[in-house]
Amino acid sequence: MTVSFHRFVRTALTLVMAAALFALPAQAVDLPAATSDPVLTITMGDDVYPLDSDGLRALPAVEFTTTTIWTEGPQTFVGLRVTELLERLGVDSGTLTLMAANDYQVDVDVSSFEPDGAILAYDRNGRAMGLRDKGPVWMVYPYDSDSKFRSELIYSNSIWQLDRIIVTR
Repeated sequence: MTVSFHRFVRTALTLVMAAALFALPAQAVDLPAATSDPVLTITMGDDVYPLDSDGLRALPAVEFTTTTIWTEGPQTFVGLRVTELLERLGVDSGTLTLMAANDYQVDVDVSSFEPDGAILAYDRNGRAMGLRDKGPVWMVYPYDSDSKFRSELIYSNSIWQLDRIIVTR
């Protein structure tokens, strides 16, 4: 009888702890809500986070000037660091599938992003980028700052006309 009672208590405690774990709120995502048409849509499982231009610009921005293999002369980019976005999403592992307006896509391991690396640029040379100008978002790296940003892999990850990110953990 005592063994059955202890098994019952152990089973009941296990069920209570499991219920408590499932009742925990999902990690809060720290992104502004879109109030107009999104320029970038982020999907994590069943959750979708649309970012409009104002929301993207409301996030902490960085600026750097670099040359690219697709443009002439130095270009000044402003945008959100990918590492900042990952932190706001609560993502520290997995893969980002980055998709362009024309459905071109690249898969990038989350661990490859560095604090001094890629940004989701929305301005180039002081102006918002439209589709004809590689926008609305272009993932660019500070190519001139370090040789680690001048490789075929980095160039292939530098996706322009970026409008969707799918997070896979």
